[in-house]
Amino acid sequence: MTKRHSQKYKIDRRMGENIWGRPKSPVSPGRREYGPGQHGQRRKGKMSDFGTQLRAKQKLKGYYGNISEKQFRAIYDEAVRRRGDTGEQLIGLLESRLDAIVYRAKFVPTVFAARQFVSHGHVKVNGQRVNIPSYRCKQGDLIEVRDKSKNLLALLEAVGLAERDVPDYIDADHSKMTATYARVPTLGDVPYPAKMEPNLVVEFYSR
Repeated sequence: MTKRHSQKYKIDRRMGENIWGRPKSPVSPGRREYGPGQHGQRRKGKMSDFGTQLRAKQKLKGYYGNISEKQFRAIYDEAVRRRGDTGEQLIGLLESRLDAIVYRAKFVPTVFAARQFVSHGHVKVNGQRVNIPSYRCKQGDLIEVRDKSKNLLALLEAVGLAERDVPDYIDADHSKMTATYARVPTLGDVPYPAKMEPNLVVEFYSR
């Protein structure tokens, strides 16, 4: 098992939820429901408010490819500086990441693969090659797979996956392997398989 797959499954088990909705998740029906590691099967007590907030933060951070704490905090700080509800702004900023859009457009099967896909230079934004997964896209930006990469087997397989759909804030054309970031979504627009609670993330950092 690769490090990336191991990390993904470990996050699912730690959260006790199938946060990406993948059928092979270790917490899918009939699979182990306890956490990872030698102490994973210990009886769980009632979680404190801090624990609940930390869990919400770790789940949201993990969903986007388990991005670093430093990077996640920087996104949160940007959300605080913006007008409007901080939780909604946080979701909008996370969904504006290039790797998130590549994943939402179904060019790759997982958010971890999206980071790798971008890093390896397979993507262009408005005609310019971009290899930074955290690159922040703007409304109306055109994201496209480079011509040399359009026949990659992993790409073709991801497009055919039936387990998730492209959300309506992204206009994807799989015949051309392009996607337009039509608008910045709100929490209710984002098709999270598991419940995300950005309000608890705000409470965590506001302590």
